Amino acid sequence: MSRARQPPLVTGISPNEGISWTKVTIRGENLGTGPTDLIGLTICGHNCLLTAEWMSASKIVCRVGQAKNDKGDIIVTTKSGGKGTSTVSFKLLKPEKIGILDQSAVWVDEMNYYDMRTDRNKGIPPLSLRPANPLGIEIDKGRFPQKDLEALFPGMSADFTSENFSAAWYLIENHSTTSFDQLKTAVVNLKKQANKKNEGSLAYVKGGLSTFFEAQDALSAIHQKLEADGTEKVEGSMTQKLENVLNRASNTADTLFQEVLGRKDKADSTRNALNVLQRFKFLFNLPLNIERNIQKGDYDVVINDYEKAKSLFGKTEVQVFKKFYAEVETRIEALRELLLDKLLETPSTLHDQKRYIRYLSDLHAPGDPAWQCIGAQHQWILQLMHNCKESYVKEQKGKDIYIFLTYIFDTLEFGITFSFTRNSLLHSPMLDLDSDVRPSSIGHLSQTASLKRGSSFQSGRDDAWRCKAPQQVTFVENLTKLVVSQLPNFWKLWISYVNGSLFSETAEKSGQMERSKKNARQRQNDFKKMIQEVMHSLVKLIRGALLPFTLREGESRQYGGWEMKSELSGQWLTHVIQTVRLSSESLTALEIPNDMLQIIQDLILDLRVRCIMVTLQHTAEDIKRLAEKEDWVVDNEGLTSLPSQFEQCIIHSLQSLKTVLDCKPGEASVFQQQKTQEDVCQLTIGIMQVFIDCLEQLSTKPDGDIDTAHLSVDVSSPDLFGSIHEDSTLSSEQRLLIALSNCRYLERHTFLNIAEHFEKHGFQGVEKITQASMESLKDLDQRLFEMYIEFKADPIVGSLEPGIYAGYFDWKDCLVPAGVRNYLKEALVNIIAVHAEVFTISKDLVPRVMSKVVEAVSEELSRLMQCVSSFSKNGALQARLEICALRDTVAIYLTPESNSSFKQALEALPQLSSGTDKKLLEELLNKFKSSMHLQLTCFQASSSAMMKT
Repeated sequence: MSRARQPPLVTGISPNEGISWTKVTIRGENLGTGPTDLIGLTICGHNCLLTAEWMSASKIVCRVGQAKNDKGDIIVTTKSGGKGTSTVSFKLLKPEKIGILDQSAVWVDEMNYYDMRTDRNKGIPPLSLRPANPLGIEIDKGRFPQKDLEALFPGMSADFTSENFSAAWYLIENHSTTSFDQLKTAVVNLKKQANKKNEGSLAYVKGGLSTFFEAQDALSAIHQKLEADGTEKVEGSMTQKLENVLNRASNTADTLFQEVLGRKDKADSTRNALNVLQRFKFLFNLPLNIERNIQKGDYDVVINDYEKAKSLFGKTEVQVFKKFYAEVETRIEALRELLLDKLLETPSTLHDQKRYIRYLSDLHAPGDPAWQCIGAQHQWILQLMHNCKESYVKEQKGKDIYIFLTYIFDTLEFGITFSFTRNSLLHSPMLDLDSDVRPSSIGHLSQTASLKRGSSFQSGRDDAWRCKAPQQVTFVENLTKLVVSQLPNFWKLWISYVNGSLFSETAEKSGQMERSKKNARQRQNDFKKMIQEVMHSLVKLIRGALLPFTLREGESRQYGGWEMKSELSGQWLTHVIQTVRLSSESLTALEIPNDMLQIIQDLILDLRVRCIMVTLQHTAEDIKRLAEKEDWVVDNEGLTSLPSQFEQCIIHSLQSLKTVLDCKPGEASVFQQQKTQEDVCQLTIGIMQVFIDCLEQLSTKPDGDIDTAHLSVDVSSPDLFGSIHEDSTLSSEQRLLIALSNCRYLERHTFLNIAEHFEKHGFQGVEKITQASMESLKDLDQRLFEMYIEFKADPIVGSLEPGIYAGYFDWKDCLVPAGVRNYLKEALVNIIAVHAEVFTISKDLVPRVMSKVVEAVSEELSRLMQCVSSFSKNGALQARLEICALRDTVAIYLTPESNSSFKQALEALPQLSSGTDKKLLEELLNKFKSSMHLQLTCFQASSSAMMKT
């Protein structure tokens, strides 16, 4: 049958040499599974099992015994592995004898030595004490090697107290260079020492001679008395006398030695008591040692001593031991209470918590200290979170009081300065009197970039940023920082509690670890509720500061309390979202289940939606204020900076929302809810409508309401001339033209670009937004266009009829036509003026405007011709001349409507019957075109395509 384990293997010993009873540490592999598994240990052939102390499977501590061999292997034998082998050896050194008068670096007990085998002190007989120099002459140590001497005198010793003493070895070792005369002197010294011993014995005998003589006299007297009296007579008296003598001797001895014997008994009792105290001094000194070690914080020493005392005296029946052991238990109970108080004390580190739990486990404290610690930490984290909120709320109220006092102080202009009040409030770290100031969206990107940080919990933040940050923002940052700093230790404490790593090996052997794991499994739901409570408190406190409308009425009183004067801007909400996201990532890294962190994801989603709404609302406000920034500077395309400013404002707002719109791992799309899509769509349409209203407001404002102090034109453009150069004041018609030019550009470029940006950022319903915006823009464009045509065409149309019939002109009775009359020339000049005005603002608007003006004029001319009852020959020729002149002049701006009007006007005239009339008509038309060639240049065909309306 094969063994379950490998044979022991010794790979190291420290130290690797020494004298007998040297303490060594043996290291190796498979040195046994426990103390009971170790059944054999030899070093240099000597059995050292009696002093062996098994530490682990790779370490044994023992003492080297007296071995015959000076060098040998270390062999370990176990039940599980059998007899082992060794790769190292131990060298046994012979101890150097130290005499009574020899100098030594250590103290040598002259009367006693410690026997490590029996753990007892043994006395050295006085006769074994010998002088260090028995010859009485100077010792001169030779240089003979010890090994050579041992080989020369096998089995002998140079120690004169040894039974195997060799005089020759002693002389060679100590007097190899001593002269013969000195050796003679040594012989004399030895003789003197021998004589002293004999004299000492003789003196002892001399000192007792009187006692011997008295005893001899007494015996002689008794002998003579017996001879004088008869034997029978003397026997009784002799016996009586002996008894009396013995009694007197006994009494005398008792009298003489009673005090000595009493002292001896007392000394024996004291010695026995001292032996008991010495033997059990561990228990008797333990209460005091426990108190001292507790004061020093050496709880490990206290626990080890208590375990040892419990194993030795836990079940003792000796009253003295029971009394002292009860005192030990009293102090241990006090230690349990002290450790439990330290365990539940907050704040504390995870290392200290684990240490105190392990101590309480080793002390067999009642209950479950680890679970008590978890509960205390849970309550402490909740209390810290609420204290954080209360401190910020009180600080906010203190700021309001300061503002009120400052207002009174400045209003009443008292000579007294409230220095202590102002200074105390000004020193508040989060005081910010301008926290409600919100920058415009145009400068949003640069400011947002300055707020972005690599970590939400980075120290060394800029003081200026702290001063400007609203209190709700700094509160959220500190709150999340608090949770992220405390929750990891709380979670790790629970993990240690679950896997049993809180307890030591002693607890593992006693089964306490298994009981702890069982308790942890039973309390998983309770701990889950703790984590959920912390997460709910975190989320609700943030909602109370930023989204109070999402809390119920009862929760508002507990988690709210903030004075919401104005809502946070989009940039601050973006910063808060980044902070909460980083907190969520830190908590996710702890491997906390996702279902416990889902509430944080819901909060992030609500914050993202709110940030989008607020940013769009603030964008609408910024766009509304764009009307104040209109400078009416027109470029080559007939545009002002207003469309570009509008587009940039939208783009900046969308870019500021990029981090909000992007989905981090585990986050849902911000547009997943239908209501959010609809709300964002309506807000976006509202933004577009605000700008359209802004355009309408600018174009229809009365002249007196326009601030002309900042109006200017682009003088670098070669196409700008006329009234704009001469006068900085724009007329209503010019503003309408500029607005129409902007509308045209918005429809063809800006709105399409904005739609692309909306789609790029994931907005839903972009087609709906674009369609609604285009419809509103076209409606505005049409109204502005009709308004401008009304301003320009109506005067021209209104001047035709009075001009035709000026001077009592009659179609029935008129002269032969001599040319085009002045009324038509005036109408053409007015049309030319309209052309010039439109061309000055935007060349692209010329075809559209001119076509509409020509339609109005041709329609009116057709109406007037159809109203004439009859024409004379000359009248018909005059009318045909003027209609053809007008039609040919504005030919490039004719539309189907205007062509139809001219056709109807000509059809109302009698047809030319003779070739002479036709020739005359042609000559007069050529004359008209030649005479007004310069004026009619603007009506010549151009490369621009005519716009159809």
